[in-house]
Amino acid sequence: MIEAAMIWNEPNNKSHWDPEIDPGWEKFAEMTRLAARAIHEANPEISKVLGGMSPIDPLFVQNLAAKGALDDIDVVAVHGFPLDWNLWPLKDWPKKIGEIRAVTDKPIWVSEVGVSSFGAEEVQDWGLARTAELLIDCVPRIHWYSLCDLPQAWGATTRHKEAEGSSYYRHFHMGLLREDGSQKPAFDTFRRFTPQLGLCQWFHFEDPRLDSSVARMKELGVTYLRTGLSWADSFRPSALDWFDRQMEALASFEVTVTFCFTPEHRGIAPHHTSAPLVPEEFAEFCAAMISRYARRSLSAAAE
Repeated sequence: MIEAAMIWNEPNNKSHWDPEIDPGWEKFAEMTRLAARAIHEANPEISKVLGGMSPIDPLFVQNLAAKGALDDIDVVAVHGFPLDWNLWPLKDWPKKIGEIRAVTDKPIWVSEVGVSSFGAEEVQDWGLARTAELLIDCVPRIHWYSLCDLPQAWGATTRHKEAEGSSYYRHFHMGLLREDGSQKPAFDTFRRFTPQLGLCQWFHFEDPRLDSSVARMKELGVTYLRTGLSWADSFRPSALDWFDRQMEALASFEVTVTFCFTPEHRGIAPHHTSAPLVPEEFAEFCAAMISRYARRSLSAAAE
């Protein structure tokens, strides 16, 4: 069942939102306002989450708040990867949460946190345990990224690909499971922290890993999950068939569904990071997905 709808993914990261098109996040703020209101209209019981910021930046929160983008938002989310991409130590997690707590009274979720096994699986195993110890009593939702390694043949969604050097290749080794489905040491360590620890697992269009992933998450005792429904994918043939299958498979979890990725023909620029030409269209997509997959309770429907 859907518990929350996240509006975009890492909007202050140029791999997911083009700063040249929208340097002050004016367009993002407008899109967020429209989407949050549309989601609320479709189902007022669903929490609206500001797309997990990366880097963790209190000035970004203040900027959006000043533009009214947080008026209809229920939760502010952050992403952090201090052992792989961020320039701060792992022990600073409570400090980083405190920086955001100082500029908003909204609840704070960690909607992506992880450690790559690119260098050593033992580092990932230690990093998972230490991260859980730091965050479980600090925030109400922690989505560990991720269950599955990203297959090498698929490519990671970044702007500069292999030109990023080892930063790019780390994307392929974030899972508790290797590409062949075998377990890394962190798999059994993760089990020690469920159900307090949840997962973030992105599923590609018609992803063959869906059913096996659901089985492994249940094996781990996972109760809550973050995933995505792509606005760009919604224009593919049979898109709703895939969305229906994905959401039915995940129905036993408390799901935070992330709406993001601009279709090439609907952006100011033909790229998934572009601000949309017509932000109302993104809001309509969000509302349609919530109406389809998040049924109102009887009390909400009667209002």
